[in-house]
Amino acid sequence: MTTLKVIPKKLNGIVTVPPSKSMAHRAVICASLADGRSVISNIQLSDDIKATIEGMRAFGAVILHDGDTLTIDGVGLGTSRRSQKIDCNESGSTLRFLVPLATLFEGETRFTGKGKLGQRPLKTYQEIFEYQSLRYESAPTDLLDLTIEGHLKPGIYEMAGDISSQFITGMLLTLPLLDGESALKITTNLESKGYIDLTLSVLSTFGIEIDHDKEYKYFKIKGNQSYQAQDYEVEGDYSQAAFWLSARKLANEISVEGLNEDSLQGDREIVEILEELSKQMDERVIDGAQVPDIIPIVALVAALSKGTTRLINLERLRIKESDRLMATQKELVTLGAKIEVVGDALHIEGIPILEGGQEVWSHKDHRMAMMLAIASTMCKEPIIIKDTECVKKSYPDFWEVFQEAGGEIHEWNMG
Repeated sequence: MTTLKVIPKKLNGIVTVPPSKSMAHRAVICASLADGRSVISNIQLSDDIKATIEGMRAFGAVILHDGDTLTIDGVGLGTSRRSQKIDCNESGSTLRFLVPLATLFEGETRFTGKGKLGQRPLKTYQEIFEYQSLRYESAPTDLLDLTIEGHLKPGIYEMAGDISSQFITGMLLTLPLLDGESALKITTNLESKGYIDLTLSVLSTFGIEIDHDKEYKYFKIKGNQSYQAQDYEVEGDYSQAAFWLSARKLANEISVEGLNEDSLQGDREIVEILEELSKQMDERVIDGAQVPDIIPIVALVAALSKGTTRLINLERLRIKESDRLMATQKELVTLGAKIEVVGDALHIEGIPILEGGQEVWSHKDHRMAMMLAIASTMCKEPIIIKDTECVKKSYPDFWEVFQEAGGEIHEWNMG
């Protein structure tokens, strides 16, 4: 456990945002399924990306790392592998993308993980496996321990769109390789649509064609397709840029580089949200359904913006690495913010500055830890943040970048 004392200081400098974790997951998987060699550049080895790399190695891909570049010799089609074990660490993307992909290979696959990963919903896949009489055995423990075996069959699949888009991506990665045409019907409102756009974009780059209607309710997937090896550069991550863009909104002199202004990333919405929070108004409503990952940092900015802000449709925040709905409210209130949880919403009354001078907890959630770091710049007194090492999940050098931009941190002995 690492506990840091963070001294309130304004940040100043240029920050180059890390590569998109979402796009890196997808590119590594597509390249690993191709027949041939791909080069994936602008990669950062966060814990989540390491988990996906090790997972694809378990399926037979040869992946070499040199600096910020991966060279990947893919497994191609028809490759038989022995049974494998995949440690997903705490990566929901790794787990939900690779469960259906495992059915393309012979033998059983056992998925393990850490933290709250075993408590995050998987029923969508369980129902599919049971319907097709495939093996699906989950150990009765809070820690992930899932063993699957068997081959998915082409056909018509129905899936809810308001649980996690990761299930839809997992199926879109897998179904084109089956021996026959498939369809995917989305039975409820599709949330996090931007992540599906990313999936379709990367699939297209690697030679996979998927047709869909305008409302993203129906996907038509030809079978017997094959992934084509490609050289691919991962673009900058708006999910991580959100912290620095928000810091700039909070009077820190930060310039942010490395972003694609035409990006398909759903979290690019942070730009519009920050503009909305800059407007002088008594009350504003921001819908967080499509952008759950940036809500903690949005809540911080809202807490320091004039007027009242309601962040709505946040139910999925409860099933992230922490219950981000309660965690965000609890820790920001500890620092002096005025926030209430009302159902699946946050009601926030803006104040000019945070008091600080308190001990807060990351809840072992990377996005909470980074949000609290930015919060320190708007505190009157130093704050102490517990469990700060969790940033390794998505942004391993966050604290180094924070210091380079003028942040002052000190390791703190809680004893």
